[in-house]
Amino acid sequence: MRDPAAEIAEINAPLEREAPALFRALSPLGRRAFFPPDIPSQAAEARGATLNGTTGQITDGRGGAVRLPALAAAFGDLPGRDLDQALLYSPVEGLPEVRQRWREWQRRQAPATSAETATSLPLVTAGLSHALSLAADLFGGEGRAVAIPQPFWGNYRQAFAVRTGARVLTGPAYVEGRYNPRAIPEALAAVPAGEPAVALLNVPSNPGGYTPDREERRATIAALLAEAERRPLVVICDDAYAGLVFAPEIPRESLFWDLAGIAGVHPNLTAVKIDGATKELAFFGGRVGFLTFAVEPDSEAARSLESKVKMLVRSSIGSPVASSQVILLQALRQEGIAAEVEAVRALLQGRYEALKAALEKVDRNLLTPLPFNSGCFALVELPEKLGLDSETVRRHLLAHHDTGLISIAPRYLRIAHCSVDAAALPELVRRLEKAVSELASGVPDRTK
Repeated sequence: MRDPAAEIAEINAPLEREAPALFRALSPLGRRAFFPPDIPSQAAEARGATLNGTTGQITDGRGGAVRLPALAAAFGDLPGRDLDQALLYSPVEGLPEVRQRWREWQRRQAPATSAETATSLPLVTAGLSHALSLAADLFGGEGRAVAIPQPFWGNYRQAFAVRTGARVLTGPAYVEGRYNPRAIPEALAAVPAGEPAVALLNVPSNPGGYTPDREERRATIAALLAEAERRPLVVICDDAYAGLVFAPEIPRESLFWDLAGIAGVHPNLTAVKIDGATKELAFFGGRVGFLTFAVEPDSEAARSLESKVKMLVRSSIGSPVASSQVILLQALRQEGIAAEVEAVRALLQGRYEALKAALEKVDRNLLTPLPFNSGCFALVELPEKLGLDSETVRRHLLAHHDTGLISIAPRYLRIAHCSVDAAALPELVRRLEKAVSELASGVPDRTK
């Protein structure tokens, strides 16, 4: 057996050579991680062998699955090879065809100007939260600065700060009710120059449901480039809601494509894309996510990153679920999948328009709607002068108006219009406004 230190040095060498800023930004765990030449590695080398006694899974003796009729029946008329793939272990990095077809899907959503942009073959993860935790393992770590526009999805804090000990630093996502393109530099303003940092961009955003317009997009990219002049900067694009844009003047393409193109020439910028079938294909129960890096797919750097991610996957979940990947594969093979996805976007657009119209009529003394134009959510803010916090309003709504929303401290409420029928959204807003009015006028909160 080779010395692990020698293996680590061998895996890290291409990154030090081809992507030195990325290497500097790796956490201690990220630097140590490599996929060892044990069972999965040796089993992968033996795929296709006439006699294969490597992997500890029960087969028919010829490499196919042992198909329990009760399980096989649940997959209907799935072709035999796909059925075998669904019932057996997935490779740690994911099924090869799924990875290739998702890369093609990503590039169908990219601008034409990104045709030559270098991106790795996506690695399959057990949903987007798993992909985020892998990115946190690679680039987080004790004391690492992680900049996030606020308000943000709470699981970012769990993935980066609680799990890895990183420091979550925030800048305001909105200033005077408008999108703030300088949120990341503002969050990192006190971090010494030269110290590596991570930036998290969630566009369209959760909880805000906002995508920057073209001018705001240019300003955001310029702000990130200016920050990359000061330090190695890893920009993680959480593209969970990619493509769900409802205003015609707003670009649908992920900011990742702009940043990936820049990453090819800017020495300090590293772009990472996290996406998946959860929202893009409305496959919430499938838990199929992807992790993609802005590096050449066949480069030594890509192979090094893949080795590190595979070790992290292998040591936590073993391998991603094969059956979900096979189901996703059936969809990605269909020529009409883009039209089906567009139909879901159109459904959500109707709900967005219904909510937008209802929020335009609210009393601004009770509620301040923040701008939203995409994704699955909208944020409203309680005016500070009311002296109310969002949790009090949430509990009052649930107890007295049979309505559930998410509270985000101190004064934000998130409306998930994606899960409410368009015809019911005006009533939801009416109940919210009434609840705030009751609390503001001194009606006792009987939920306590």
